[in-house]
Parts: sequence; structure tokens; C-alpha cells
Amino acid sequence: MTQSIANPITKNINNPTTKRAQLRKEIRLRRNALTDAEQSKAAIDLISRLANHSKIQQAQHIAIYLSNDGELSTVKFIEWCWQNNKDIYLPVLHPFSSGHLLFLHYQADTPLISNKYGILEPKLDVTKVCPLNQLDVICTPLVAFDETGARLGMGGGFYDRSLANWQQTKLYPMGLAHNCQQVEKVPVESWDIPLPEIITPSKGFLFS
Repeated sequence: MTQSIANPITKNINNPTTKRAQLRKEIRLRRNALTDAEQSKAAIDLISRLANHSKIQQAQHIAIYLSNDGELSTVKFIEWCWQNNKDIYLPVLHPFSSGHLLFLHYQADTPLISNKYGILEPKLDVTKVCPLNQLDVICTPLVAFDETGARLGMGGGFYDRSLANWQQTKLYPMGLAHNCQQVEKVPVESWDIPLPEIITPSKGFLFS
């Protein structure tokens, strides 16, 4: 059954940049309006969905993010990964290559610092970096998505750059989102990288 879309975004905004900015604003407000109970249930439901996913079951090296700004919480899933002896990696802003990410090994005792966007990330340690081509799965954050797999991020293009050549590697990307982040259509740009799969607490969307 096709998932119903609550309050679909249908505003006709001619300027693509304005349209993307307005969509970001509306969906961020939508997910931040979720109650603590709704967030907690979504995080628990996410574990069940991911734990039974064949890509996760087969993966040893999983990159994921620490939730921010109302994003679907990943903390409980990270703990599940540790309990199942899977290695977790978090994104870190590249110190020399603007707009790019590094992925660092993350453990319960890893020191975290706040980056320039106010997002927690591991303190940079080059010995903890995992090259992209050695990751098995990368779970990306997103602001909005549609039924084609188009993903709207926060606008920095960090994940689009990281995933530009994912099909030439063993890396498998999947987006994580609340149900309420699905919209009728995401306005895309030439540099946007669509995802093969997006997981919500209630459904998995396969696009290829």
C-alpha cells in the first residue's frame, strides 16, 4: 500500500532556489513538531527495520550521523550496532577540503566536539579515518524526499559529494527520515545524487 502523504507541499514557487529553501523550512518545522514520545517510538521502530535489513546484516563498516534539528534519532541503532560487533563511523567536516566529509571510527568513549554548524562530531584523528571505498553502508540524513528517491539535504552538498561515485564501489547508501518528511516532489538540481533506498520508521522505499 502506498504511504499517504500528510500535508503535501504543493506551493507553486517559480524560483528553484527559493522553492528548495521554503521546502527545507516547512519540513524542518514539521519534524521538529514531533513530540518526545513520537521521536522515541520512531527511534525504536527504526531499529527493528534496520536490524532486519539484509544490507545492514551483511555490513561490518557502517557510516551514520548523530541526529540534530529534529532528525530521526540514530542513538539506539548505533547502540544496537555496537552490541552486534559492527563498526560505526561518523561524518567529520574535512579540515582542508571545503564541502567534503571524512568518516571517523566512533565508539562509546570517542571524544565529540561541536562543529561550525553546531553538530557533534568526533575530534579529528587521522588514524580513525575510514576511506569511503571501505565502508559497506552509509546512512544519510535528509530534510525531504519523494517517491523517486530524490533527497533534499540542508544545502551544503556534503553527502552529494561523498556519494558522487558510490555505484563504482561496494558502498550502499540509504537515507533515514521520519514519515512526515515525504513530500510530493523534491525540486532537484544537477548535482543532487538520488538514493537507491530511504528508510522511515514504518516503511522502506526502494528506488532501484
